[in-house]
Amino acid sequence: MKIHKTAIIHKKAKIGKGVSIGPYTIVGENVEIEDNCQIGPSCFLDGWTKIGKKCKILGQSAIGTPPQYLEYKGEKTRVVIGENNIIREFVTINRGTKKGGKITRIGNNNFVMAYSHIAHDCRIGNGVTMANVATLAGHVTVEDYAIIGGMVAIHQHVR
Repeated sequence: MKIHKTAIIHKKAKIGKGVSIGPYTIVGENVEIEDNCQIGPSCFLDGWTKIGKKCKILGQSAIGTPPQYLEYKGEKTRVVIGENNIIREFVTINRGTKKGGKITRIGNNNFVMAYSHIAHDCRIGNGVTMANVATLAGHVTVEDYAIIGGMVAIHQHVR
């Protein structure tokens, strides 16, 4: 495990074997990072967030932040990310809401490019590519192997 001296890791966070965490990254209390993940500099991982094995999360990404939803009142909701995902710079991924099963779920082997946003309660399958600045509003489902072009916004509740 290689954790930069400026990273702030909550003592209750669960960090797997072979994980590297870059400078100035913050990992919250209820975050679990499985084996062999690479977390870049200045990332913010918070909430009830689980990151599967062999994921690469590049700098300045914010994952597990509260949903941007007016009815959210601080409930325990989650982000679950599968294995072998690449999440590039400045990506944001929000936790779920009560109305969406309390979970935002991302499958395996996905490529989420820079500045993309995955809102509350989204479900992303396996092998999905989201090009730069792709934006998913709340409750969007993306099936396996879909490709979402750059700067494309998908309205809430779309499948």
